Amino acid sequence: MPTKLAHLISVAKGELPADLILAKAKVVNVFTGEIEPGNVAICGDRIAGVGNYHQAKQVLDLGDRYLAPGLINGHTHLESSMLDVGQYARAVVPRGTLAVVTDLHEIANVCGLDGIRYVLSYARRLPLELFLMAPSCVPATHLETSGASLEPQDIRQVLRWRGCLGLGEVMNFPGVLSGYANVLSKINLAQGKVVDGHAPGVTGENLSAYISTGIYSDHESVTLDEAREKLKQGMRVMIREGSSEKNLDALLPLVTDKTYGRCLFVVDDRSCSDLLRDGDIDAVVRKAIRRGLDPVRAIQMATINNAEYFRLDRLGAVAPGYLANLIVISDLSSLEIDMVFYRGRLVARDGKPLFPPYQPANKGLTNTVNIKPFNIEALKLLASGETEPVIKIVPGQIITRKRVEVVKIINGVIMPDIGRDILKLVVVERHKATGNIGLGLVTGFSLKRGALASSIAHDSHNIVAVGTSDEDIFTAVKEIEKLQGGLVVLAGGKVLASLALPIAGLLSDEPLEVVVSKLEKLEQLAQDLGTTLPSPFSTLSFLALPVIPELRLTDLGLVDVNEFRLIKRP
Repeated sequence: MPTKLAHLISVAKGELPADLILAKAKVVNVFTGEIEPGNVAICGDRIAGVGNYHQAKQVLDLGDRYLAPGLINGHTHLESSMLDVGQYARAVVPRGTLAVVTDLHEIANVCGLDGIRYVLSYARRLPLELFLMAPSCVPATHLETSGASLEPQDIRQVLRWRGCLGLGEVMNFPGVLSGYANVLSKINLAQGKVVDGHAPGVTGENLSAYISTGIYSDHESVTLDEAREKLKQGMRVMIREGSSEKNLDALLPLVTDKTYGRCLFVVDDRSCSDLLRDGDIDAVVRKAIRRGLDPVRAIQMATINNAEYFRLDRLGAVAPGYLANLIVISDLSSLEIDMVFYRGRLVARDGKPLFPPYQPANKGLTNTVNIKPFNIEALKLLASGETEPVIKIVPGQIITRKRVEVVKIINGVIMPDIGRDILKLVVVERHKATGNIGLGLVTGFSLKRGALASSIAHDSHNIVAVGTSDEDIFTAVKEIEKLQGGLVVLAGGKVLASLALPIAGLLSDEPLEVVVSKLEKLEQLAQDLGTTLPSPFSTLSFLALPVIPELRLTDLGLVDVNEFRLIKRP
Protein backbone atom coordinates (compact mmCIF):
# COMPACT_ATOMS: atom_id res chain seq x y z
CA MET A 1 0.00 0.00 0.00
CA PRO A 2 2.74 2.58 0.81
CA THR A 3 4.34 1.85 -2.58
CA LYS A 4 1.00 2.31 -4.34
CA LEU A 5 0.38 5.57 -2.50
CA ALA A 6 3.89 6.80 -3.19
CA HIS A 7 3.38 6.12 -6.88
CA LEU A 8 0.04 7.98 -6.83
CA ILE A 9 1.74 10.95 -5.15
CA SER A 10 4.50 11.03 -7.76
CA VAL A 11 1.95 10.99 -10.59
CA ALA A 12 -0.05 13.73 -8.90
CA LYS A 13 3.12 15.85 -8.60
CA GLY A 14 3.90 15.30 -12.27
CA GLU A 15 7.09 13.39 -11.53
CA LEU A 16 5.90 10.10 -13.08
CA PRO A 17 3.63 9.49 -16.07
CA ALA A 18 -0.02 8.72 -15.46
CA ASP A 19 -1.52 5.51 -16.76
CA LEU A 20 -4.17 7.53 -18.58
CA ILE A 21 -4.84 11.19 -19.16
CA LEU A 22 -8.30 12.33 -20.21
CA ALA A 23 -7.28 15.52 -21.98
CA LYS A 24 -9.22 18.62 -23.00
CA ALA A 25 -12.10 17.86 -20.64
CA LYS A 26 -14.78 20.15 -19.31
CA VAL A 27 -14.77 18.85 -15.75
CA VAL A 28 -18.03 19.00 -13.79
CA ASN A 29 -16.92 20.11 -10.33
CA VAL A 30 -19.60 18.85 -7.95
CA PHE A 31 -18.00 20.69 -5.01
CA THR A 32 -18.28 24.18 -6.49
CA GLY A 33 -21.06 23.62 -9.01
CA GLU A 34 -18.78 24.91 -11.76
CA ILE A 35 -17.46 23.54 -15.03
CA GLU A 36 -13.73 23.95 -15.48
CA PRO A 37 -11.31 22.95 -18.24
CA GLY A 38 -8.51 20.56 -17.45
CA ASN A 39 -6.70 17.30 -18.02
CA VAL A 40 -7.49 14.45 -15.64
CA ALA A 41 -4.58 12.19 -14.74
CA ILE A 42 -5.44 8.62 -13.72
CA CYS A 43 -3.08 6.31 -11.84
CA GLY A 44 -4.36 2.75 -11.58
CA ASP A 45 -7.92 2.98 -10.32
CA ARG A 46 -7.55 6.49 -8.84
CA ILE A 47 -7.60 10.04 -10.03
CA ALA A 48 -4.15 11.54 -9.39
CA GLY A 49 -5.12 15.09 -10.23
CA VAL A 50 -7.02 17.56 -12.36
CA GLY A 51 -4.99 20.26 -14.06
CA ASN A 52 -2.23 20.72 -16.63
CA TYR A 53 -1.15 17.07 -16.92
CA HIS A 54 0.47 15.82 -20.14
CA GLN A 55 2.80 12.92 -19.33
CA ALA A 56 1.04 9.55 -19.59
CA LYS A 57 1.26 6.06 -21.03
CA GLN A 58 -2.00 6.81 -22.84
CA VAL A 59 -3.68 10.11 -23.66
CA LEU A 60 -7.32 10.28 -24.72
CA ASP A 61 -8.44 13.60 -26.15
CA LEU A 62 -12.02 14.29 -25.09
CA GLY A 63 -12.36 17.21 -27.47
CA ASP A 64 -13.92 19.56 -24.90
CA ARG A 65 -16.56 17.07 -23.90
CA TYR A 66 -17.83 17.07 -20.34
CA LEU A 67 -16.34 14.77 -17.70
CA ALA A 68 -18.45 13.96 -14.64
CA PRO A 69 -18.32 11.43 -11.82
CA GLY A 70 -20.10 8.14 -12.35
CA LEU A 71 -23.72 8.20 -11.23
CA ILE A 72 -24.73 6.73 -7.87
CA ASN A 73 -28.17 5.20 -7.44
CA GLY A 74 -28.75 5.69 -3.73
CA HIS A 75 -31.84 3.51 -3.37
CA THR A 76 -32.81 0.74 -5.72
CA HIS A 77 -34.04 -2.84 -5.75
CA LEU A 78 -32.21 -4.33 -8.69
CA GLU A 79 -34.40 -7.43 -8.44
CA SER A 80 -37.28 -5.36 -9.84
CA SER A 81 -35.47 -5.31 -13.17
CA MET A 82 -36.07 -9.10 -13.40
CA LEU A 83 -32.47 -9.35 -14.61
CA ASP A 84 -29.74 -11.54 -13.21
CA VAL A 85 -26.84 -9.49 -11.86
CA GLY A 86 -24.61 -9.58 -14.95
CA GLN A 87 -27.45 -8.54 -17.24
CA TYR A 88 -28.44 -5.78 -14.80
CA ALA A 89 -24.90 -4.40 -15.07
CA ARG A 90 -25.16 -4.56 -18.87
CA ALA A 91 -28.27 -2.40 -18.63
CA VAL A 92 -27.11 0.29 -16.18
CA VAL A 93 -23.33 0.67 -16.59
CA PRO A 94 -23.48 2.01 -20.18
CA ARG A 95 -26.01 4.52 -18.83
CA GLY A 96 -23.41 5.86 -16.40
CA THR A 97 -24.53 4.12 -13.21
CA LEU A 98 -21.33 2.92 -11.57
CA ALA A 99 -22.54 2.51 -7.99
CA VAL A 100 -25.80 1.28 -6.48
CA VAL A 101 -27.00 1.10 -2.90
CA THR A 102 -29.45 -1.73 -2.31
CA ASP A 103 -30.73 -3.84 0.56
CA LEU A 104 -31.61 -6.84 -1.64
CA HIS A 105 -34.69 -7.40 0.49
CA GLU A 106 -36.68 -8.73 -2.46
CA ILE A 107 -34.49 -11.79 -2.95
CA ALA A 108 -33.91 -12.02 0.81
CA ASN A 109 -37.66 -12.35 1.41
CA VAL A 110 -37.59 -15.45 -0.79
CA CYS A 111 -34.20 -17.02 0.01
CA GLY A 112 -32.85 -15.26 3.11
CA LEU A 113 -29.09 -14.73 3.44
CA ASP A 114 -28.46 -17.17 0.59
CA GLY A 115 -30.25 -14.78 -1.76
CA ILE A 116 -28.10 -11.85 -0.66
CA ARG A 117 -24.90 -13.89 -1.00
CA TYR A 118 -25.94 -14.98 -4.50
CA VAL A 119 -26.14 -11.39 -5.75
CA LEU A 120 -23.03 -10.15 -3.94
CA SER A 121 -20.84 -13.02 -5.12
CA TYR A 122 -21.52 -12.30 -8.79
CA ALA A 123 -21.58 -8.51 -8.49
CA ARG A 124 -17.93 -8.50 -7.38
CA ARG A 125 -16.92 -9.65 -10.86
CA LEU A 126 -18.62 -6.70 -12.59
CA PRO A 127 -17.65 -3.06 -13.24
CA LEU A 128 -20.21 -1.82 -10.74
CA GLU A 129 -19.83 -0.79 -7.09
CA LEU A 130 -22.62 -2.59 -5.22
CA PHE A 131 -23.10 -1.40 -1.65
CA LEU A 132 -25.36 -3.37 0.65
CA MET A 133 -27.76 -2.09 3.27
CA ALA A 134 -28.76 -4.86 5.68
CA PRO A 135 -32.45 -5.55 4.96
CA SER A 136 -34.38 -4.49 8.05
CA CYS A 137 -37.75 -5.95 7.12
CA VAL A 138 -37.65 -9.58 6.08
CA PRO A 139 -40.58 -10.03 6.21
CA ALA A 140 -41.84 -6.47 5.97
CA THR A 141 -44.67 -7.15 8.44
CA HIS A 142 -46.50 -9.90 10.30
CA LEU A 143 -49.42 -9.44 7.89
CA GLU A 144 -48.04 -11.73 5.15
CA THR A 145 -46.08 -14.95 4.65
CA SER A 146 -42.54 -14.69 3.31
CA GLY A 147 -40.03 -17.33 2.32
CA ALA A 148 -37.50 -16.28 4.95
CA SER A 149 -37.08 -14.27 8.11
CA LEU A 150 -34.02 -12.25 9.13
CA GLU A 151 -33.86 -11.79 12.87
CA PRO A 152 -31.62 -9.35 14.80
CA GLN A 153 -28.82 -11.92 15.00
CA ASP A 154 -28.87 -12.19 11.20
CA ILE A 155 -28.76 -8.40 10.83
CA ARG A 156 -25.79 -8.25 13.21
CA GLN A 157 -23.97 -10.66 10.91
CA VAL A 158 -24.79 -8.77 7.71
CA LEU A 159 -23.78 -5.42 9.20
CA ARG A 160 -20.27 -6.86 9.60
CA TRP A 161 -19.94 -7.86 5.95
CA ARG A 162 -17.53 -5.97 3.71
CA GLY A 163 -19.37 -3.29 1.75
CA CYS A 164 -22.38 -3.13 4.10
CA LEU A 165 -23.10 0.53 4.79
CA GLY A 166 -25.90 0.30 7.32
CA LEU A 167 -29.54 -0.68 7.75
CA GLY A 168 -31.92 -0.74 4.79
CA GLU A 169 -35.25 1.06 4.69
CA VAL A 170 -37.18 0.54 7.90
CA MET A 171 -40.51 -0.16 6.26
CA ASN A 172 -42.29 -1.28 9.39
CA PHE A 173 -42.93 2.29 10.49
CA PRO A 174 -45.95 1.24 12.59
CA GLY A 175 -43.60 -1.15 14.39
CA VAL A 176 -41.20 1.71 15.10
CA LEU A 177 -43.97 3.96 16.40
CA SER A 178 -45.37 1.15 18.55
CA GLY A 179 -41.94 0.30 19.95
CA TYR A 180 -41.78 -3.29 18.67
CA ALA A 181 -38.70 -4.84 20.27
CA ASN A 182 -37.68 -6.77 17.14
CA VAL A 183 -37.69 -3.64 14.98
CA LEU A 184 -35.93 -1.43 17.52
CA SER A 185 -33.22 -4.00 18.19
CA LYS A 186 -32.26 -3.95 14.48
CA ILE A 187 -32.06 -0.15 14.54
CA ASN A 188 -29.90 -0.28 17.67
CA LEU A 189 -27.51 -2.71 15.99
CA ALA A 190 -26.93 -0.17 13.22
CA GLN A 191 -26.10 2.77 15.48
CA GLY A 192 -23.15 4.66 14.02
CA LYS A 193 -24.06 3.53 10.52
CA VAL A 194 -26.53 4.87 7.97
CA VAL A 195 -30.17 3.91 8.59
CA ASP A 196 -32.59 4.43 5.70
CA GLY A 197 -36.23 5.25 6.20
CA HIS A 198 -39.58 4.46 4.66
CA ALA A 199 -42.32 6.66 6.10
CA PRO A 200 -45.19 7.18 3.65
CA GLY A 201 -47.63 9.77 4.96
CA VAL A 202 -46.01 9.93 8.41
CA THR A 203 -46.25 13.48 9.78
CA GLY A 204 -46.22 15.55 12.95
CA GLU A 205 -45.25 13.94 16.23
CA ASN A 206 -45.20 10.49 14.65
CA LEU A 207 -42.60 11.70 12.17
CA SER A 208 -40.52 13.15 15.01
CA ALA A 209 -40.74 9.83 16.85
CA TYR A 210 -39.68 7.90 13.75
CA ILE A 211 -36.69 10.17 13.06
CA SER A 212 -35.62 10.17 16.71
CA THR A 213 -34.47 6.57 16.37
CA GLY A 214 -31.71 7.66 13.98
CA ILE A 215 -33.52 7.19 10.66
CA TYR A 216 -32.42 10.08 8.46
CA SER A 217 -33.69 9.47 4.94
CA ASP A 218 -36.96 8.83 3.18
CA HIS A 219 -37.93 8.01 -0.41
CA GLU A 220 -41.71 7.72 0.02
CA SER A 221 -42.85 11.35 -0.19
CA VAL A 222 -45.50 11.88 -2.85
CA THR A 223 -46.46 15.50 -2.08
CA LEU A 224 -44.36 18.62 -1.73
CA ASP A 225 -45.70 19.36 1.75
CA GLU A 226 -44.80 15.86 2.94
CA ALA A 227 -41.26 16.14 1.58
CA ARG A 228 -40.79 19.65 2.95
CA GLU A 229 -41.77 18.54 6.46
CA LYS A 230 -39.32 15.65 6.35
CA LEU A 231 -36.57 17.95 5.09
CA LYS A 232 -37.23 20.43 7.92
CA GLN A 233 -37.04 17.63 10.46
CA GLY A 234 -33.55 16.67 9.32
CA MET A 235 -34.17 13.92 6.79
CA ARG A 236 -32.45 13.55 3.46
CA VAL A 237 -35.24 13.53 0.89
CA MET A 238 -34.78 10.92 -1.82
CA ILE A 239 -36.68 12.12 -4.88
CA ARG A 240 -37.89 8.94 -6.54
CA GLU A 241 -38.68 8.33 -10.17
CA GLY A 242 -39.19 4.64 -10.90
CA SER A 243 -41.36 2.62 -13.24
CA SER A 244 -44.47 2.81 -11.06
CA GLU A 245 -43.43 5.42 -8.50
CA LYS A 246 -43.12 8.81 -10.17
CA ASN A 247 -42.56 11.65 -7.72
CA LEU A 248 -40.11 13.95 -9.52
CA ASP A 249 -42.63 16.45 -10.86
CA ALA A 250 -44.29 16.86 -7.48
CA LEU A 251 -41.07 17.16 -5.46
CA LEU A 252 -38.70 19.08 -7.76
CA PRO A 253 -39.86 22.49 -6.41
CA LEU A 254 -38.31 21.40 -3.11
CA VAL A 255 -34.85 21.78 -4.68
CA THR A 256 -33.45 25.28 -4.13
CA ASP A 257 -30.04 26.86 -3.55
CA LYS A 258 -30.59 26.25 0.16
CA THR A 259 -31.94 22.71 0.08
CA TYR A 260 -30.36 20.86 -2.84
CA GLY A 261 -27.57 19.41 -0.72
CA ARG A 262 -30.14 17.44 1.29
CA CYS A 263 -31.90 15.98 -1.75
CA LEU A 264 -30.95 12.84 -3.69
CA PHE A 265 -32.21 11.28 -6.90
CA VAL A 266 -33.15 7.57 -6.70
CA VAL A 267 -35.25 5.11 -8.73
CA ASP A 268 -36.36 2.56 -6.10
CA ASP A 269 -37.81 0.13 -8.68
CA ARG A 270 -37.21 0.24 -12.41
CA SER A 271 -38.18 -2.38 -14.97
CA CYS A 272 -35.76 -3.94 -17.45
CA SER A 273 -37.68 -2.28 -20.26
CA ASP A 274 -37.29 1.18 -18.73
CA LEU A 275 -33.61 0.51 -18.05
CA LEU A 276 -32.99 -0.40 -21.68
CA ARG A 277 -35.23 2.19 -23.35
CA ASP A 278 -35.01 5.16 -20.98
CA GLY A 279 -32.19 4.54 -18.54
CA ASP A 280 -31.52 4.24 -14.84
CA ILE A 281 -30.57 7.17 -12.60
CA ASP A 282 -29.49 8.99 -15.78
CA ALA A 283 -33.14 9.07 -16.83
CA VAL A 284 -34.05 10.85 -13.59
CA VAL A 285 -31.26 13.40 -14.08
CA ARG A 286 -32.28 13.95 -17.69
CA LYS A 287 -35.94 14.49 -16.77
CA ALA A 288 -35.02 16.92 -14.00
CA ILE A 289 -32.97 18.95 -16.48
CA ARG A 290 -35.93 19.00 -18.88
CA ARG A 291 -38.05 20.30 -16.01
CA GLY A 292 -35.68 23.23 -15.60
CA LEU A 293 -33.10 22.08 -13.05
CA ASP A 294 -29.54 23.25 -13.70
CA PRO A 295 -27.62 20.31 -15.26
CA VAL A 296 -24.69 20.52 -12.83
CA ARG A 297 -27.05 20.58 -9.88
CA ALA A 298 -28.90 17.57 -11.26
CA ILE A 299 -25.60 15.71 -11.53
CA GLN A 300 -24.71 16.69 -7.96
CA MET A 301 -27.96 15.12 -6.76
CA ALA A 302 -27.03 11.84 -8.43
CA THR A 303 -23.38 11.77 -7.37
CA ILE A 304 -21.82 13.68 -4.49
CA ASN A 305 -25.06 14.03 -2.51
CA ASN A 306 -25.51 10.26 -2.49
CA ALA A 307 -21.83 9.71 -1.73
CA GLU A 308 -21.84 12.08 1.23
CA TYR A 309 -25.02 10.66 2.76
CA PHE A 310 -23.76 7.08 2.50
CA ARG A 311 -20.21 8.07 3.53
CA LEU A 312 -18.64 6.87 0.29
CA ASP A 313 -15.50 8.97 0.70
CA ARG A 314 -13.83 8.03 -2.60
CA LEU A 315 -16.87 8.27 -4.85
CA GLY A 316 -19.02 10.97 -6.39
CA ALA A 317 -16.48 13.51 -7.66
CA VAL A 318 -13.73 14.15 -10.18
CA ALA A 319 -10.96 15.00 -7.74
CA PRO A 320 -7.57 13.76 -6.49
CA GLY A 321 -7.68 10.43 -4.65
CA TYR A 322 -11.20 9.58 -5.84
CA LEU A 323 -11.90 6.36 -7.69
CA ALA A 324 -11.73 6.92 -11.44
CA ASN A 325 -15.41 6.12 -11.98
CA LEU A 326 -16.18 8.64 -14.70
CA ILE A 327 -18.61 9.43 -17.49
CA VAL A 328 -17.90 11.41 -20.66
CA ILE A 329 -20.87 13.50 -21.79
CA SER A 330 -21.18 15.12 -25.20
CA ASP A 331 -24.33 17.13 -24.46
CA LEU A 332 -24.90 18.13 -20.86
CA SER A 333 -28.53 19.18 -21.27
CA SER A 334 -29.54 15.78 -22.68
CA LEU A 335 -26.96 13.87 -20.62
CA GLU A 336 -25.76 12.02 -23.71
CA ILE A 337 -23.12 9.65 -22.32
CA ASP A 338 -20.38 8.67 -24.77
CA MET A 339 -17.94 6.78 -22.57
CA VAL A 340 -17.94 5.18 -19.14
CA PHE A 341 -14.80 4.47 -17.11
CA TYR A 342 -14.79 2.13 -14.13
CA ARG A 343 -11.74 2.43 -11.91
CA GLY A 344 -9.80 3.92 -14.78
CA ARG A 345 -10.82 1.33 -17.35
CA LEU A 346 -13.13 2.00 -20.30
CA VAL A 347 -16.13 -0.29 -19.78
CA ALA A 348 -18.80 1.18 -22.08
CA ARG A 349 -18.93 3.31 -25.21
CA ASP A 350 -21.85 4.77 -27.17
CA GLY A 351 -24.32 2.99 -24.93
CA LYS A 352 -22.75 -0.43 -25.42
CA PRO A 353 -21.02 -2.46 -22.70
CA LEU A 354 -17.40 -3.44 -23.35
CA PHE A 355 -17.31 -6.09 -20.64
CA PRO A 356 -18.63 -9.66 -20.73
CA PRO A 357 -21.71 -10.31 -18.62
CA TYR A 358 -20.64 -12.67 -15.88
CA GLN A 359 -22.82 -15.76 -16.15
CA PRO A 360 -22.99 -17.95 -13.04
CA ALA A 361 -21.94 -21.52 -13.80
CA ASN A 362 -24.20 -22.81 -11.05
CA LYS A 363 -27.86 -21.93 -11.44
CA GLY A 364 -28.83 -21.49 -7.83
CA LEU A 365 -31.98 -20.35 -6.06
CA THR A 366 -34.33 -22.29 -8.32
CA ASN A 367 -37.49 -24.30 -7.55
CA THR A 368 -38.76 -21.75 -5.04
CA VAL A 369 -42.47 -21.92 -5.95
CA ASN A 370 -44.12 -24.30 -3.50
CA ILE A 371 -47.93 -24.09 -3.58
CA LYS A 372 -50.34 -26.28 -1.65
CA PRO A 373 -52.71 -27.85 -4.19
CA PHE A 374 -56.07 -26.08 -4.43
CA ASN A 375 -59.08 -26.06 -6.72
CA ILE A 376 -61.00 -23.24 -8.32
CA GLU A 377 -63.57 -23.27 -5.52
CA ALA A 378 -60.93 -21.75 -3.23
CA LEU A 379 -61.12 -18.53 -5.27
CA LYS A 380 -64.76 -17.82 -4.45
CA LEU A 381 -65.15 -14.51 -2.64
CA LEU A 382 -68.21 -14.75 -0.39
CA ALA A 383 -70.28 -11.63 0.21
CA SER A 384 -70.72 -10.27 3.73
CA GLY A 385 -73.08 -7.52 2.62
CA GLU A 386 -73.98 -5.35 -0.34
CA THR A 387 -70.73 -3.37 -0.17
CA GLU A 388 -67.08 -4.40 0.02
CA PRO A 389 -63.69 -2.66 0.39
CA VAL A 390 -62.01 -2.12 -2.98
CA ILE A 391 -58.34 -1.28 -3.65
CA LYS A 392 -58.19 1.78 -5.91
CA ILE A 393 -55.01 2.20 -7.99
CA VAL A 394 -53.52 5.70 -8.12
CA PRO A 395 -51.96 6.24 -11.59
CA GLY A 396 -48.23 6.92 -11.49
CA GLN A 397 -47.94 6.03 -7.80
CA ILE A 398 -47.67 2.91 -5.66
CA ILE A 399 -49.98 4.24 -2.96
CA THR A 400 -53.57 3.04 -3.22
CA ARG A 401 -56.88 4.37 -1.95
CA LYS A 402 -59.48 2.51 0.07
CA ARG A 403 -62.94 2.58 -1.44
CA VAL A 404 -66.17 0.95 -0.33
CA GLU A 405 -68.31 0.00 -3.30
CA VAL A 406 -71.59 -1.76 -3.98
CA VAL A 407 -70.57 -5.07 -5.53
CA LYS A 408 -72.04 -7.54 -7.97
CA ILE A 409 -73.32 -10.63 -6.10
CA ILE A 410 -74.67 -13.86 -7.57
CA ASN A 411 -75.84 -16.61 -5.19
CA GLY A 412 -73.89 -15.08 -2.33
CA VAL A 413 -70.64 -14.92 -4.30
CA ILE A 414 -69.00 -11.63 -5.31
CA MET A 415 -68.35 -11.48 -9.03
CA PRO A 416 -66.03 -9.24 -11.05
CA ASP A 417 -67.92 -6.22 -12.40
CA ILE A 418 -66.14 -5.54 -15.68
CA GLY A 419 -68.39 -2.64 -16.65
CA ARG A 420 -67.45 -0.77 -13.46
CA ASP A 421 -63.83 -1.95 -13.54
CA ILE A 422 -64.07 -3.89 -10.28
CA LEU A 423 -61.92 -7.00 -10.77
CA LYS A 424 -60.90 -9.98 -8.66
CA LEU A 425 -57.49 -9.80 -6.96
CA VAL A 426 -55.85 -12.95 -5.60
CA VAL A 427 -52.65 -13.60 -3.61
CA VAL A 428 -51.51 -17.23 -3.30
CA GLU A 429 -48.80 -18.17 -0.79
CA ARG A 430 -45.93 -19.85 -2.63
CA HIS A 431 -43.10 -20.44 -0.14
CA LYS A 432 -44.27 -22.92 2.48
CA ALA A 433 -47.36 -24.52 0.94
CA THR A 434 -49.57 -23.13 3.70
CA GLY A 435 -52.59 -23.02 1.44
CA ASN A 436 -53.17 -19.34 2.28
CA ILE A 437 -55.09 -17.50 -0.43
CA GLY A 438 -56.00 -13.84 -0.04
CA LEU A 439 -59.06 -12.64 -1.96
CA GLY A 440 -60.07 -9.07 -2.72
CA LEU A 441 -61.21 -6.53 -5.28
CA VAL A 442 -59.33 -3.88 -7.23
CA THR A 443 -60.23 -1.03 -9.54
CA GLY A 444 -57.91 0.67 -12.02
CA PHE A 445 -56.78 -2.17 -14.27
CA SER A 446 -59.65 -1.82 -16.77
CA LEU A 447 -59.24 -5.38 -18.06
CA LYS A 448 -62.16 -6.43 -20.26
CA ARG A 449 -61.21 -10.11 -20.31
CA GLY A 450 -58.51 -12.49 -19.16
CA ALA A 451 -56.07 -12.40 -16.26
CA LEU A 452 -52.52 -11.34 -15.34
CA ALA A 453 -50.39 -13.19 -12.80
CA SER A 454 -46.90 -12.73 -11.36
CA SER A 455 -44.56 -14.23 -8.78
CA ILE A 456 -43.20 -10.71 -8.18
CA ALA A 457 -45.33 -9.30 -5.36
CA HIS A 458 -43.45 -6.93 -3.09
CA ASP A 459 -42.09 -7.69 -0.62
CA SER A 460 -42.82 -11.30 0.27
CA HIS A 461 -43.28 -12.28 -3.37
CA ASN A 462 -46.19 -14.63 -3.23
CA ILE A 463 -48.18 -15.10 -6.43
CA VAL A 464 -50.47 -12.19 -7.24
CA ALA A 465 -53.14 -12.29 -9.94
CA VAL A 466 -55.87 -10.01 -11.24
CA GLY A 467 -58.59 -11.04 -13.62
CA THR A 468 -62.09 -10.99 -14.96
CA SER A 469 -62.96 -14.59 -14.04
CA ASP A 470 -61.95 -17.22 -11.50
CA GLU A 471 -61.25 -19.66 -14.32
CA ASP A 472 -58.61 -17.47 -15.94
CA ILE A 473 -57.08 -16.48 -12.60
CA PHE A 474 -56.82 -20.14 -11.55
CA THR A 475 -55.18 -21.15 -14.83
CA ALA A 476 -52.76 -18.21 -14.66
CA VAL A 477 -51.63 -19.14 -11.13
CA LYS A 478 -51.11 -22.76 -12.17
CA GLU A 479 -48.97 -21.57 -15.09
CA ILE A 480 -46.77 -19.55 -12.69
CA GLU A 481 -46.36 -22.72 -10.63
CA LYS A 482 -45.39 -24.67 -13.74
CA LEU A 483 -42.79 -22.03 -14.71
CA GLN A 484 -41.45 -21.93 -11.13
CA GLY A 485 -41.87 -18.20 -11.19
CA GLY A 486 -42.64 -15.61 -13.83
CA LEU A 487 -45.26 -13.40 -15.46
CA VAL A 488 -48.29 -14.62 -17.39
CA VAL A 489 -51.02 -13.11 -19.59
CA LEU A 490 -53.99 -15.40 -20.11
CA ALA A 491 -57.44 -15.17 -21.68
CA GLY A 492 -60.16 -17.73 -22.30
CA GLY A 493 -58.17 -20.38 -20.50
CA LYS A 494 -55.25 -19.99 -22.93
CA VAL A 495 -51.79 -18.71 -22.03
CA LEU A 496 -51.10 -15.87 -24.49
CA ALA A 497 -47.53 -15.21 -23.36
CA SER A 498 -45.23 -15.73 -20.39
CA LEU A 499 -41.84 -14.74 -19.03
CA ALA A 500 -40.12 -17.35 -16.87
CA LEU A 501 -38.26 -16.09 -13.77
CA PRO A 502 -36.61 -19.25 -12.47
CA ILE A 503 -34.13 -17.56 -10.10
CA ALA A 504 -36.03 -17.13 -6.82
CA GLY A 505 -39.16 -16.53 -8.89
CA LEU A 506 -37.81 -13.00 -9.40
CA LEU A 507 -35.01 -13.06 -11.97
CA SER A 508 -34.61 -14.33 -15.51
CA ASP A 509 -31.58 -16.28 -16.68
CA GLU A 510 -31.87 -14.82 -20.19
CA PRO A 511 -30.11 -11.83 -21.81
CA LEU A 512 -31.32 -8.29 -21.23
CA GLU A 513 -32.74 -7.83 -24.73
CA VAL A 514 -34.67 -11.12 -24.58
CA VAL A 515 -36.21 -10.30 -21.20
CA VAL A 516 -37.22 -6.84 -22.41
CA SER A 517 -38.77 -8.25 -25.57
CA LYS A 518 -40.83 -10.76 -23.61
CA LEU A 519 -41.92 -8.18 -21.03
CA GLU A 520 -42.99 -5.72 -23.70
CA LYS A 521 -44.97 -8.43 -25.45
CA LEU A 522 -46.73 -9.24 -22.16
CA GLU A 523 -47.56 -5.58 -21.55
CA GLN A 524 -48.89 -5.17 -25.09
CA LEU A 525 -51.10 -8.22 -24.67
CA ALA A 526 -52.33 -6.86 -21.35
CA GLN A 527 -53.28 -3.64 -23.09
CA ASP A 528 -55.03 -5.67 -25.78
CA LEU A 529 -57.12 -7.16 -22.96
CA GLY A 530 -58.15 -3.64 -21.99
CA THR A 531 -55.75 -2.30 -19.37
CA THR A 532 -54.81 1.36 -19.64
CA LEU A 533 -51.88 1.12 -17.23
CA PRO A 534 -48.48 1.79 -18.86
CA SER A 535 -46.75 -0.86 -16.68
CA PRO A 536 -49.50 -3.23 -15.54
CA PHE A 537 -47.16 -5.87 -14.10
CA SER A 538 -45.23 -3.28 -12.14
CA THR A 539 -48.49 -1.95 -10.71
CA LEU A 540 -49.68 -5.47 -9.93
CA SER A 541 -46.45 -6.25 -8.08
CA PHE A 542 -47.13 -3.60 -5.42
CA LEU A 543 -50.71 -4.52 -4.55
CA ALA A 544 -49.55 -7.03 -1.92
CA LEU A 545 -47.21 -4.61 -0.11
CA PRO A 546 -48.71 -3.91 3.34
CA VAL A 547 -46.37 -1.05 4.24
CA ILE A 548 -47.70 1.42 1.64
CA PRO A 549 -51.08 3.06 2.34
CA GLU A 550 -53.96 2.62 2.13
CA LEU A 551 -55.35 -0.81 1.24
CA ARG A 552 -53.46 -3.99 0.26
CA LEU A 553 -54.06 -7.71 -0.17
CA THR A 554 -51.68 -10.37 1.16
CA ASP A 555 -52.01 -14.14 1.42
CA LEU A 556 -53.49 -13.56 4.90
CA GLY A 557 -56.23 -11.24 3.70
CA LEU A 558 -57.13 -7.60 3.15
CA VAL A 559 -54.89 -5.14 5.02
CA ASP A 560 -55.80 -1.62 6.08
CA VAL A 561 -52.30 -0.13 6.17
CA ASN A 562 -53.34 3.03 8.01
CA GLU A 563 -54.72 0.88 10.82
CA PHE A 564 -51.98 -1.73 10.27
CA ARG A 565 -54.34 -4.66 10.63
CA LEU A 566 -56.18 -7.30 8.67
CA ILE A 567 -59.73 -6.16 8.05
CA LYS A 568 -60.86 -9.19 6.10
CA ARG A 569 -59.46 -12.71 6.16
CA PRO A 570 -60.05 -15.43 3.53
